[in-house]
Amino acid sequence: MKQIAIIGSTGSIGTQTLDIIRQHPDRFKATVLTAGSNIELLIAQAKEFRPNLAVIADPRHFTRLYSELTPLGIETAAGADAIADAMERHDFEMVVTATVGYSGLLPTLRAIKAGKIIALANKETLVVAGELINRSLASSASVIIPVDSEHSAIYQCLAGEDPRAVTRLIITASGGPFRNMSVAELDKVTPADALRHPNWQMGAKITIDSATMLNKAFEIIEARWLFHVPGEKIEAVVHPQSIVHSMIELRDGAVKAQLGLPDMHLPISYALGEGSRMACDQRLTLSQFHNLEFYEPDPLKFPCITLGHYALEQGGITACVINAANEIANKAFRDSAIGFKQIYEVITDTLTKIEQIATPTLDDYIAVNDLARRLAAEKVARLSSKVFISDQPISLQQS
Repeated sequence: MKQIAIIGSTGSIGTQTLDIIRQHPDRFKATVLTAGSNIELLIAQAKEFRPNLAVIADPRHFTRLYSELTPLGIETAAGADAIADAMERHDFEMVVTATVGYSGLLPTLRAIKAGKIIALANKETLVVAGELINRSLASSASVIIPVDSEHSAIYQCLAGEDPRAVTRLIITASGGPFRNMSVAELDKVTPADALRHPNWQMGAKITIDSATMLNKAFEIIEARWLFHVPGEKIEAVVHPQSIVHSMIELRDGAVKAQLGLPDMHLPISYALGEGSRMACDQRLTLSQFHNLEFYEPDPLKFPCITLGHYALEQGGITACVINAANEIANKAFRDSAIGFKQIYEVITDTLTKIEQIATPTLDDYIAVNDLARRLAAEKVARLSSKVFISDQPISLQQS
């Protein structure tokens, strides 16, 4: 019986992880569940799965969490520090990091310190601080197994291959809902338009990142740190059908691809099983997909995709700034405070205002994240006719 903690159990990846645990009660048990603010679903999950601990990040909901779950013998806690502290508990061996954004960094570092197996679905952890994560892994028994469908596909394709024989990693992208629009048409798209992803059911933040193609830039950065491949050997290709999840090219010219339906249950189950495969009812019928298309991404329409290689070339705190500014700009667009194309403007404006730190420490990442958020929020306010309020607190300790 593998004991599992889930950071972000109420989100898309978290709920699908619990689907798999529900289907395989003889193999897995959820011992720790955490959520951001969805108190209703967290309580329902805790009553079904009976973890040892349930944590809500938003402390305003703690009283209800405590009153509902304490009579059931379930320990409760609240706040971001409580989530990070939970990573060093002894009642689980694997943690699924299913939260979105920068919030996944500190819990992941604590899990590495504790030697946990990490099923990583929070790409921003490696985007923000990939070098720091890899340094931490070098002195820990911890390992990372990717959950993102693209990185899981590469991970599966690399199995049995000599890493020295790999010449390219090819990350596929659906192209999002605006793939066939002109640059001019992108001026008029709304948040509702951007949230209608053609293939995947995901959370709001990552769906907008897919529409801007910044998620592909992030996945290039993530792949660099996961697979120890230089950025120039990693590229993205638009594949509208989302059936080929990613590919690797080998030195003899062979290309290996992992195919599957656009559903996250497969990569999650592959990570939970640490490479062993579990039975699933879903089957890919290739005759349904007789046209599999591949296109070069268009950086004129989707300039955010260029930020992945830019961040790797610049190094230091560049990717941390991009991620922080994007979290502010993404939320501002969802709130109709800025336009779709202004997401890129907010990010690049923020990049020009923060001095590079070549070899950042954890304290540097924390300070830069706070500063970039503040500067991005100021840029949003200048672009918008209304006051923008971020859904995450911004420290003003550094100016």
